[in-house]
This record gives sequence, structure tokens and C-alpha cells, in this order.
Amino acid sequence: MIKAISVGLLPLYLKLYDDTSPEHRPGVERFRDTIAAELQKRGLNVVVAPVCRIASEFQAAVQEFEAQDVTAIVTLHLAYSPSQESVPSVAATHLPVIVLDTTPTLDFSPRQSPDEIMHNHGIHGVQDFCNLLIRHGKGFQIEAGHWEKSDVLDRVVTRAQAAALAQAMRAARVGRIGNGFKGMGDFDVPEPVLSATIGITTVPITPQSFGELAARISDIDVAAEVAFDRAAYTLDGVTPEAHALTARVGLAARRWIENERLTGFTVNFMEATRGAGVPAMPFLEASKAMGRGIGYAGEGDVLTAGLVGALGSVYPQVTFTEMFCPDWANDTIFLSHMGEMSINLIEGTPRLRQKVYAFIDSSDPVMAVGRFKAGGAVWVNLAPGPADTFTLILAPVDVLEVTGADAMADSIHGWIKPRRPISDFLAAYSRLGGTHHAAMVYSHGCHGREDRELAALCAFGDMMGWKTAILK
Repeated sequence: MIKAISVGLLPLYLKLYDDTSPEHRPGVERFRDTIAAELQKRGLNVVVAPVCRIASEFQAAVQEFEAQDVTAIVTLHLAYSPSQESVPSVAATHLPVIVLDTTPTLDFSPRQSPDEIMHNHGIHGVQDFCNLLIRHGKGFQIEAGHWEKSDVLDRVVTRAQAAALAQAMRAARVGRIGNGFKGMGDFDVPEPVLSATIGITTVPITPQSFGELAARISDIDVAAEVAFDRAAYTLDGVTPEAHALTARVGLAARRWIENERLTGFTVNFMEATRGAGVPAMPFLEASKAMGRGIGYAGEGDVLTAGLVGALGSVYPQVTFTEMFCPDWANDTIFLSHMGEMSINLIEGTPRLRQKVYAFIDSSDPVMAVGRFKAGGAVWVNLAPGPADTFTLILAPVDVLEVTGADAMADSIHGWIKPRRPISDFLAAYSRLGGTHHAAMVYSHGCHGREDRELAALCAFGDMMGWKTAILK
């Protein structure tokens, strides 16, 4: 679920200046408050610490940040501050650190008054601080620039988003109905490895137990969900019986998600049969859940469901999908899947359609069909590698608008255009081990230009300790 990102603002200062030049303190505090307000304007929830000078003050500030459960610490170097006062506490915390290297004054040329030195010499404090963090083995992110005349604060927000993604990924709880799809190996990572290397907790449920949960959903709740669908979506050839059954299994999945505090879920459709106790595939709920920020992936893929859920904790427009077919003639790639896409990303009003389901012994489910809306996006894939390693593959793409006839209208579908010819793109993707299950995050960037989402996702991979590859 998307929630506000909280950061702890840690202002660093020198006690000697308070002892010898206390008149400077009000200006120092005003600059701290200015930076806090600017970060708040950019959507962060900022927990502001008092100006810290000595070890006990840094220790108290870090403890308060931990108690407030902030996503990251942002340091603000108001002057030189000896690193041995601050680093022991900062290095000991589990919280990630983002170093903001900025000063109040833009122009420090020969024309500047020497009086401004006092307020603008924090950069060598940054150098002392970062050196000692490295020697303590504490990783950090750093962004430098003038707070007002550059985009440095936007970049700090990007780093905070990356920290939130990493936090969500490490805390992922993914429910799985049935086992993984037999023989499908690219995303298959053993549960103990997912837990030890990433932090993902797998929460399995048998198809029979899920079916029993569906049987306990009340008819009143089913009727309310059907009424909601009829008001929110367009229905096309949906029988009342199929709609009610789909609502029942969807509500069962939703209750399971709530009861188990899941951040994502996955279903192996081969095991979701009537004989196993599952009335129908919860395709529609998978689409609705992704619209609420809950992760999903098909075929028992815990890894990608966890990734989609982590992305959904920060970005409202994210979906699970697959590259299905190459369009060599038009240098695009066709996207599709059996029955799931984020309900938020369907062009126009989602249309509910009853699917004739011939793969297994199952009732025909109702699902939301449509085309992915046009826009800029980032393709996101987490590829397992040798020795329990992972590669985060990122590719800016354009999701294309379609004009005129669309013969795929009754399915989940769309077309993307990568930044390079698809022959090169597809080969490069597979050289990196890219899996056939992936996520797609819509961005606010423009074609051919780096966007904030791509930068945040790169920092996310760095914070997770993964290799990161960008296909542009």
C-alpha cells in the first residue's frame, strides 16, 4: 500500500561555535527549518532533529528516528562537525543514510563577504563524515548541489523513494496459492534463499484451504462487490452466476491478504481447479489488488509478486506483465497475460468480460480486459543469477497509443517501444538473464530523457546490493 515516506533530518554542527559565537545559532536553525520545509513541499514527511553537536545528541536523534520508524536519515551539514561525534551512532543504525551536501549561499566568488564563510563551510564536514562512514562499513547515498538553484532536493527525494522501495522489498510477505508452475525455472528461487538474500517471507495456502475461505464469504458481501463492479466498470457478456463466483473468490483473496498482512500474492492456475477446491481463478481481484498497491505475479512467482508489491508501495501506477510477442514489422513488443493487469492502467473504463477457460477444470472467471494506457514507463525485472545473486534490469519504454481498429480488444494487451531496436533490446535482455515475468512502472518522464522513477529504481538496486543494468 502507498504511504507517505518519512525521513529524519539530522543537522550537524560544532559545539565550539555555540561556545564562542552563539549569535550564529539562529541563522543555522533557520536554514535547517528551510530545508525541512522544502522537503515537505516535495511530499516527504520530515522528522526534524535538534541541531546536534556532540555524541550524546547524535545518539538521541538517531534513537528518535528509529522510534519514529523513518525510512531514511538525511544529514544536513550546517558547518564543520567532527565525524567521531556523529558517526558511531549513525553507523550503528539499520536506517539508510542520505547525505545532503549543500550550503545556504549560491555565489562564493571573490566578491563574497568573508562573513559568509561561517555559514557555508559544511562541505569539509561532509568529507570527514563520509570517510568515517566508509571506514565503519556503513553504506550511504549522497547528493550535492545548491538547495535552491539546483535539483539537489529533488534528488534527495528520489533517494528517499529508493530507500522506501528497499524497505518494502525486505519486508515483503507474499502469499502463494498452490506451488510454483512445474518446470518454469527462471523465477524459481527457493523460499529459504528469498528470505536470506532479500527478506521475502512466503505465506503458502493450499487450494483446498483457499476454497474453504471462499465458501465462508457471505452472500451479502458478494452482492455488494457485484454492485460495486456494475457501478465502476462496463460489463460485457457477464452472467450473474459467473460474476457472483468471481466476486466470491476475489473477496476470499482480499480477506486472505488482510489477515496475513500480505504485500503481494501469486496463484498457480494449474492447481486452482474445482477438484482442488478453488471455484475460479481470482483474476479480477489480482487486477484490483495491483490498483491498491498489492503485488501480483502469475504461476506461483513469489519473487516477482514481491517486487511488484514493493514498487506498488511507492508508485500508484505499476503492474505485472509479460513480453508476449515481437512485432518485428513495427519494432514494438506486444504485452499480455492470461487475466491480470493493474486496473489503474487500463485505457478508458475497464471492461469486465467472462473468459472461456479451457486450460483446466475451472469455472469461467470474470476478468477486466483492455489495453494499457499510453505513456512513458520503466520496465523492471529482477533476474536471479548464479550463487544466489540478482540483477535488476531497468529499461525506459514508451507504452504506445493505438488508433483505429484493435483486434486484441477482448484481451489484456498493449505495445511497448524500447529505446533501441527490439532485435538489440531482446538480445541484451536475455544476455542479462531477464525473466519472462516483469513489472512495469509508469513514469512522468518524457521520451529520451532520464526520469525520476528510473533514478530511484537505480538507487533501489544499489541499496539492495544487486547488480543493476539499464537498457537504453
